[in-house]
Amino acid sequence: MKDKRMIEKKHPSAFEPMVILITVATAIFGAIIGVQLITSLGISANTSIIGAIFAMLIARIPLQAFLKFKSVHRQNLVQSSISAATFGAASSLILPIGIPYVLGLKELVIPLFIGVTLAMFADAILLYKFFDTKVFPAKEAWPPGIATAESIKAGDEGGKRAKLLSVGIGIGILGSIFKIPMSAFGVAFIGNIWALTMFGIGLLLKGYSVPLFGFDISEHYIPHGFMIGAGVVALIQVVFLIFKKNKVNTVLDKTKNETAASLEAVPLTRSEKDIGQAFGYGFIAYLLIALALAFMGGVLTDMSPGMIAGFLLFAAIAAFAHELIVGIAAMHAGWFPAFAVALITLIIGILIGFPAPALALLVGFSASTGVAFADMGYDLKTGYILRGNGQDPEFEKKGRRQQLFAGMIGFSVAAIVVLLTYENFFSRGMIPPVNHVYAATIQSGVSPDIAKQLLIWAIPGALLQLIGGSKRQLGVLFATGLLLTNPIAGWAVLAGIIIRFSVLKWKGKEAETPMTILAAGFIAGDALYSFFTSIFKIGK
Repeated sequence: MKDKRMIEKKHPSAFEPMVILITVATAIFGAIIGVQLITSLGISANTSIIGAIFAMLIARIPLQAFLKFKSVHRQNLVQSSISAATFGAASSLILPIGIPYVLGLKELVIPLFIGVTLAMFADAILLYKFFDTKVFPAKEAWPPGIATAESIKAGDEGGKRAKLLSVGIGIGILGSIFKIPMSAFGVAFIGNIWALTMFGIGLLLKGYSVPLFGFDISEHYIPHGFMIGAGVVALIQVVFLIFKKNKVNTVLDKTKNETAASLEAVPLTRSEKDIGQAFGYGFIAYLLIALALAFMGGVLTDMSPGMIAGFLLFAAIAAFAHELIVGIAAMHAGWFPAFAVALITLIIGILIGFPAPALALLVGFSASTGVAFADMGYDLKTGYILRGNGQDPEFEKKGRRQQLFAGMIGFSVAAIVVLLTYENFFSRGMIPPVNHVYAATIQSGVSPDIAKQLLIWAIPGALLQLIGGSKRQLGVLFATGLLLTNPIAGWAVLAGIIIRFSVLKWKGKEAETPMTILAAGFIAGDALYSFFTSIFKIGK
């Protein structure tokens, strides 16, 4: 028997008057919060659950226009829009344009703003094309997406599911109060065990590198080298997947919800042709954006014809690589080292010899890609679960398309908000903290010794990724952990994996669904606590 949500065969449109009104209103709120958080605290918040809760609340207003929002699919559109606006405004737009501002190259701010805005839209469209392919299957974890879906389903169905989620949210908030990274703990019950184990080990090695090895591994660019090696192999594996023909073009949907017990074979909704088109169109789009950036930024006169060609090619490849690496990490772990991977791009650009203005554009362009890609993946995963986990491919495709439109509304609002507010924030010294790191790196340059370190440590990174294969992504997730400084999160991930193993051994497969709902609650509780405490800090 199909899920009751599948009865609604005509998916709600993102362009219904009331849907547009609510999505724009929540997107404005999300974009303002995103800009405020990234410039004052250096973080971005996941507002998906906030959007879902808001849609649930207005559905209880006793007016006919608002009753439509009892539909989980309309709630899905609202949360997709606010999430896109928050991440888009913070990480895809205002963060990149702060780099030339810090360097004193204020004339590059508007050209870079135009470039990263185009890159943000390209990012989201590419994920839409990639989603539910062999490269980025819908059946994979995308943990924040599961958390939002479970929250919406709990609000819709109530009963045991709502109680379990409430308990999970309560534990998530309590753990967050005691500074335990509950998102990391929750992810351990949802994501790929092999990938997450390497992620947790990476977090611990980075966090305790000084007592273990007598030095900070980041100072010797070991994490960066690992990610370069793992990233190159991951890109090769993706290309291999494009040309590899499966004998059976189906996957086993193991999404941990009620349908998990039946383990139905659900076909992928995207083909090898879609992957090839996404790669081709994506590379052309990034190449054209890089050309527009170079032209508008006036850096063409600073470089020789050969250097210009190298800049355009490297910028396009780096943006694509950044997008895929961030997407892979987000899909498996729900965490991604976007800022650190952009720093790798910058270091390589310095070693190549690009001038400072070109480097500012390059790192800004690279930093803007990947975040919208990952965020769209989370939102499409939420919709995928709410639409019945692909049981009705046509309904799934229609819903996914409407989510893309809702996301585009959110990104458009983000662009307008950033354009209207960035000067006010920057003039008051409110600039994303990581921008000072990028600026200092450009000003200080990179020594040949650093290039040697990157090359040396790229080798084990490449080997680890090769051993794990494209499904486990051991190299990319291990490098992700090494690039993040959060050892407590490493303990949380590994503790969660041990508990997950123990419970499954004790209770069996029937424990998967309750564990997933609780885990979604942990992540949701952590997101809610982080959001409201951040707002409180801003208020103070």
